[in-house]
Amino acid sequence: MGDWLLVLVGGLVGAPLRYLLGVGASHRLRSAFPWGTFAANAAASLVLGFVSATASDGDLGTRTQLLLATGFCGALSTWSTFSYELLTLTSTRRLATAGSYLVLSVGAGVGLSFAGAAVAGGIF
Repeated sequence: MGDWLLVLVGGLVGAPLRYLLGVGASHRLRSAFPWGTFAANAAASLVLGFVSATASDGDLGTRTQLLLATGFCGALSTWSTFSYELLTLTSTRRLATAGSYLVLSVGAGVGLSFAGAAVAGGIF
């Protein structure tokens, strides 16, 4: 299987999952806070931390990295939607929600990346 096909297959799973998280969160939570994007980015950060740690140790092949990191995590996470939602929250003067979204998203993303790497370190 070509490298681009591995990225495509990973993206075919990650993109719909991101969509479903967004739709599910908006229907269930009915909140100004963008929980779907937050959850998608947090999950992708955790998985990417795990994949990165196993890749740097040589326990994960290049093809698996393309499938999981570039394809799945790349499609699951979304910086552009995060930025758009942050812009929308600030332009509609929901500054407390915007501030909490910014701080929680960055904190969760970095923290979960380290957590994923720590889990990988404990397994491998």
